[in-house]
Amino acid sequence: GCTDVICCVFLLLAIVGYVAVGIIAWTHGDPRKVIYPTDSRGEFCGQKGTKNENKPYLFYFNIVKCASPLVLLEFQCPTPQICVEKCPDRYLTYLNARSSRDFEYYKQFCVPGFKDNKGVAEVLRDGDCPAVLIPSKPLARRCFPAIHAHKGVLMVGNETTYEDGHGSRKNITDLVEGAKKANGVLEARQLAMRIFEDYTVSWYWIIIGLVIAMAMSLLFIILLRFLAGIMVWVMIIMVILVLGYGIFHCYVEYSRLRGEAGSDVSLVDLGFQTDFRVYLHLRQTWLAFMIILSILEVIIILLLIFLRKRILIAIALIKEASRAVGYVMCSLLYPLVTFFLLCLCIAYWASTAVFLSTSNEAVYKIFDDSSCSLTAKTCNPETFPSSNESRLCPNARCQFAFYGGESGYHRALLGLQIFNAFMFFWLANFVLALGQVTLAGAFASYYWALRKPDDLPAFPLFSAFGRALRYHTGSLAFGALILAIVQIIRVILEYLDQRLKAVENKFAKCLMTCLKCCFWCLEKFIKFLNRNAYIMIAIYGTNFCTSARNAFFLLMRNIIRVAVLDKVTDFLFLLGKLLIVGSVGILAFFFFTHRIRIVQDTAPPLNYYWVPILTVIVGSYLIAHGFFSVYGMCVDTLFLCFLEDLERNDGSAERPYFMSSTLKKLLNKTNKKAAES
Repeated sequence: GCTDVICCVFLLLAIVGYVAVGIIAWTHGDPRKVIYPTDSRGEFCGQKGTKNENKPYLFYFNIVKCASPLVLLEFQCPTPQICVEKCPDRYLTYLNARSSRDFEYYKQFCVPGFKDNKGVAEVLRDGDCPAVLIPSKPLARRCFPAIHAHKGVLMVGNETTYEDGHGSRKNITDLVEGAKKANGVLEARQLAMRIFEDYTVSWYWIIIGLVIAMAMSLLFIILLRFLAGIMVWVMIIMVILVLGYGIFHCYVEYSRLRGEAGSDVSLVDLGFQTDFRVYLHLRQTWLAFMIILSILEVIIILLLIFLRKRILIAIALIKEASRAVGYVMCSLLYPLVTFFLLCLCIAYWASTAVFLSTSNEAVYKIFDDSSCSLTAKTCNPETFPSSNESRLCPNARCQFAFYGGESGYHRALLGLQIFNAFMFFWLANFVLALGQVTLAGAFASYYWALRKPDDLPAFPLFSAFGRALRYHTGSLAFGALILAIVQIIRVILEYLDQRLKAVENKFAKCLMTCLKCCFWCLEKFIKFLNRNAYIMIAIYGTNFCTSARNAFFLLMRNIIRVAVLDKVTDFLFLLGKLLIVGSVGILAFFFFTHRIRIVQDTAPPLNYYWVPILTVIVGSYLIAHGFFSVYGMCVDTLFLCFLEDLERNDGSAERPYFMSSTLKKLLNKTNKKAAES
């Protein structure tokens, strides 16, 4: 039957509310505020259909004022800003330009509609034109000074200004191209274009590399059925041998230093030294190393003696998981479904966040370089020149400050953003929970089939997916809700921590650190508990709380087996990822650097050979991680099924064991019916 119906209803209502928030955000928001910069009048630069359509860049009259603390409060530089066709490419002052042929060029960086009917002092006082032009380059559609370093001299564009020690100004010109060639400086656009060119000529080989990684991941999972025991025992023996060699080496060094001058000085007498090589000349150091390694060696050997049977059970479960994945091969493709659903969640959250953050109205405030009491007050740019504020502060300007508002909707924007983030966590965790229950249901159906694989359902993965959505949506929503609450609290704590960094209160900092640590640990524990609860839901169909309680106490009753299986699987997965990523990465390196040739084809010419190599390495890791996540879920599911099988069944005809013959042989268990026959 259906479980946790109330949570299912809450999830549906929350989704309806989330859609409503998205509609409201899309109605009021304007993403152009993020894409396009805004001038002092609140108009977009480079937006089609506006008078600034051909002016894509934002130019600051005095960019030095952007370093003012006012920027942190108002999110806007207290200097006039206009949209321009291109950033200035030369060093020029207003005074020099006015008396030369460069004045027409200079006027394009003055406010729109500027007329040369004022004196120099009046123009600069009213902020009609910048006092100086500095060679600049666009970055994020904004003009920033083009600064380069050449032979220890700070260069701005084609010129640099520095003092020779006597207060006189010196200029260095015509060094931009030389500096670029000498220092290998490339513009961001050129770099992006070259990387794009590399992708266009190497995408075919990148796909081949990813296919090889996929084939190797599948082959590794299949080979675990035969090689898991060998790899685990080889690893254990290698650790014992390495520790034994370490003990022998420490003894040799300890004996060699006998009689040498200064080698008998104790560590306490020597004290702390920044050069750690000094400690290697002391006999006491090698004695301490030898004692530590000997203790580790004894512990590992004792664990091996007492945990030998549990290690064998872990190996048998890993082999059984390989067989289960072989019978449910389509499970290896399910991570693609999870990835697609997560992409939808991320896209909806990101678009809603952008529209919410841009759904404010343009707010204009008074800016004044002098001590005006009206500074930072709101104003209307259309009526400001004739207003009383303009007469009280003659040097003030009514300038666009930021996007905001005073309505109830604008006051609720912070709450809507928090709700948006909370719903993203809830839905993302629900998608992950759906994947875990689906995989657990498919692999549980394999374990509880008495005659494998004859008793398996025709489509175990699709059957498990249907059961999860039809009966257990509420339970999945409940588990995802608990995790989402903890995650949103962690986000709020991070936000508060950033706001409190300037506060010199040691108690507050200590309390914040403790809270962050506690909630981090709580999130890890809830993820572990949820994962096992979902497995119990897939097996028995019970509600979330009952499943979580049963799973927790079942694992606590078998804590040593849990620890052994966890470490063995972690080692095998680490080995598999290193093997796959390392092999494919080395192959890609030799191929794209033209050190090997595949048949008659060779690697294409590239601007940066590391572009396809890094892409193949990252892609190979993601592919291996996807395959091993399915395999890990299979191991965990079979392990819980195995523990339940041991506790609930006794091998009789009424309650036979469902475990494999290998596990029954390890535990000396038999089914009576099978034994009689």
